[in-house]
Amino acid sequence: MRVSSTIAAAGLIAGASAKNYLGFNSGATLADRSAKFKADFKAEFETAQNLKNAPGDFNAVRLYTNIQAYSETDPIEAFEAAIETDTSILLGVWTSGTDSIDKEITALKAAVSKFGKSFTDLVIGISIGSEDLYRNSVAGVKNKGGIGADPDVIVGFIKDFKKAFANTALASVPLGHVDTWDVWPNATNKAVLDAVDWVGVDEYPYYESDKGNSIENAGKLFDKAYDATIAAVGGKPVWVTETGWPYTGPDWDEGHPSVANAKKYWQDVGCKRLFNQVPTFWYTLRDSNPDNKMKFAITDNLSTTPRWDLTCPEEDETTTSKSSTHTKTKTSDSESTGTKDADSTETDTKATKPTGSSSGTATGSDSDSTATSTGSSDSDNSGSDSSSGSDSDSASQTSSTSDSASTPSQIVSGASAVKAFSAVGIAAMVAVLAL
Repeated sequence: MRVSSTIAAAGLIAGASAKNYLGFNSGATLADRSAKFKADFKAEFETAQNLKNAPGDFNAVRLYTNIQAYSETDPIEAFEAAIETDTSILLGVWTSGTDSIDKEITALKAAVSKFGKSFTDLVIGISIGSEDLYRNSVAGVKNKGGIGADPDVIVGFIKDFKKAFANTALASVPLGHVDTWDVWPNATNKAVLDAVDWVGVDEYPYYESDKGNSIENAGKLFDKAYDATIAAVGGKPVWVTETGWPYTGPDWDEGHPSVANAKKYWQDVGCKRLFNQVPTFWYTLRDSNPDNKMKFAITDNLSTTPRWDLTCPEEDETTTSKSSTHTKTKTSDSESTGTKDADSTETDTKATKPTGSSSGTATGSDSDSTATSTGSSDSDNSGSDSSSGSDSDSASQTSSTSDSASTPSQIVSGASAVKAFSAVGIAAMVAVLAL
């Protein structure tokens, strides 16, 4: 399978601004919805760094919240684990279902004060929000993606964050926003695009129903979504913040979960299109959303022996010539083929993830997102890791995941919806942890 010419060009450009990090998404809670602590995060990071036959160094992590699960403003213990394992961090600030990010800011300031340079030197980027725009879109509402946030709200939070950290070591760290691919070509979201330094895209071909989403066609669907994102962002770096294929779970139109298909997706999309070419955070190292029927984890019980051989196949001549130029380059993949004007307020989201999980408000778990074309899977409200495959039976693919709107305390598990948990109530907490 050939590497998309757009990805190749984007990788070259990206190389000018950022290292091509490899990592996984990680929510704030475990599969039983209990909080993750330093030892849990450390075990994840050590497994990621020692995976057998990995096609690179998986020494980065994407978090959905800065708040420790089930607390109000305590820094998430993933920070200490990252310091002890020298793991790079893509920070997440949960922004759905809330009118303030003050608690996120308080938790992060406490971490900066406590750990200083040993922490701030590991921060490679900061995402203000995760799939919020998708969840508030027509497709997100239809798919019951959870509470999201409008563009003006996200822009306001970006301004609040910049002001809060203007005189700190984090002031120079690039700020971005993570959402499903179909959000970026949508002209109604231009204010967010204009406000960020980089763009995060969640894309799961598995959830692209009615588009021929068989594993054989997954690479083409990924290219189409990625190319549309590149064309829409006007040259800004594009990071792939969630992608993967489930190894078990129900079929999604032509998308069939199996270990063989998860391996093929790893090879066709990860090896040939992303690894060492574009900053990539795979979904996922271990599942955290007990409600998600689709499971994406590449290991059982954090074993360093994965479910399938992670070795990348030798590249054919065409692939080698196109990708070798940007292997291990830096990242801003976005040279853009120009900006695609999006006229629609809601781009086609047949491919969007259903909703399933999602990020929430304040707990920070890893959310298993549901599917959208773009796909993220994380969204549990509260910081959880989103696994993309949420269990939602909904049919869309967009993926955001936000199930809960939540409030302050962030807990856990799904990428998009995760952050919401707080004192508001068990319902919100469950939504958040679900991812």
